[in-house]
Formats: sequence, structure tokens, C-alpha cells
Amino acid sequence: MPAPRPIAVLFDLDGTLVDTVPFILAAVRHAFDGYGSCPSDAQWIAGIGTPLRTQLAGFARRAEDVDVLFRRYRAYWLAEHDRMTRCFPGALELVAGLAARGHPLGVVTAKVEEGAWRTLRHTGLDRYMGAVIGADSCPRAKPDPEPVRLALARLGRAPEEALMIGDSPHDLVAGRRAGVRTVAALWGACSAEALAAAEPDHLAAALGELAALVHAA
Repeated sequence: MPAPRPIAVLFDLDGTLVDTVPFILAAVRHAFDGYGSCPSDAQWIAGIGTPLRTQLAGFARRAEDVDVLFRRYRAYWLAEHDRMTRCFPGALELVAGLAARGHPLGVVTAKVEEGAWRTLRHTGLDRYMGAVIGADSCPRAKPDPEPVRLALARLGRAPEEALMIGDSPHDLVAGRRAGVRTVAALWGACSAEALAAAEPDHLAAALGELAALVHAA
């Protein structure tokens, strides 16, 4: 029998491949500065993995305030992105190694696609990604499985030929609903307890564990 072809590996972006959670929280504080109340770091982290407008709507006093908060967040993000965005140590090497071994790679993120590509280009991860699915790439966002399924379609892999890695319960639930095996990234924003409650197939304490998990999948 022919050897099985390399599985696809789907990554969340913020908090999984790139160390941007402090940047995100700074952008939130900027957006809400002078607004009267600002979500705590813990409150915001609990919603990471969902689209920005959806998160902002949960803390805005009025629906019409969401656009103002969104513009303030985006202005800070655009101004500070390159200064405050970096890969986690070992992430670029991990991704390059997986690509060299023939694994199709993709990103499924709550960022809009344009923002995801900016982060990928800035960090050098862009050259390895065969699919980049953002919050605006399809009608539904994580934790719905549609973004995961779209990434798999673009990479030409079935759910049983893929692994989803993320640091948010939304990543893991989306992967599981799409029929994909999941890995919880414990070095990201969310607690181990919150990630375990999403019932991932694996818990990874460090990026260095991922190559072996992919090889064994």
C-alpha cells in the first residue's frame, strides 16, 4: 500500500504562532480609553478567537458605538503592528520544517484576511501558508466549522487528514465540529482549564512538542 500523504496542519495565528496577546490587549485599552469602562484583560481573553466587531459589541454600551471602538482599535493596531508583532521563539522554524516535509499548511484566524496577511508577511510565515482564512473569508467565523472546512478545501485535504492547533476554545471547537483532530496550545492566551474543557485531542505545553504530534497524527 502507498504511504499516507502528509497531513494538513492548520494554525490559529495570534497566541499560537505569533506572540501578540499583549499587543491585542494594548489595542483594546486604546479603543476604550475615555469611553467610561474597559473590559478587563481576562474578559477580553475569554473572547479571543472570535471576530473583533463581535467582541467589541459585547462591551459597547450602544450598538452605534461599535464602529467608533473598531476604528480606534484599528488605528492603534495599524500604527503599532510592526513594533509589537513577533513570532513565538521556534515558530518560524517549526513551520518551515513542516513545510519541508510536505505538510500543507494554513492559518484559520479571527483576524480579517488583510490583517492576517500583514502579520504573516511581517514575520516571514507567509511563504509557507497555502491557505489563509480570516474572519471575512466566509460568512461564519470560529467556533463554527466553516472556516476550517474552507481551509481544508483550499489545501486539498479531508478532515481526517488534518490537525488544528490553537490557543482558544473557539479554535478547538471549530476544528472538532469540522471533524479535524485538535491540539490545544497552552502557551497562548487561554488557561489550560478553559482549553481542556473544549476537549482537544492533545494538550501541548510548548511549541517544541508540535513536530512530534504532527508526525504521530
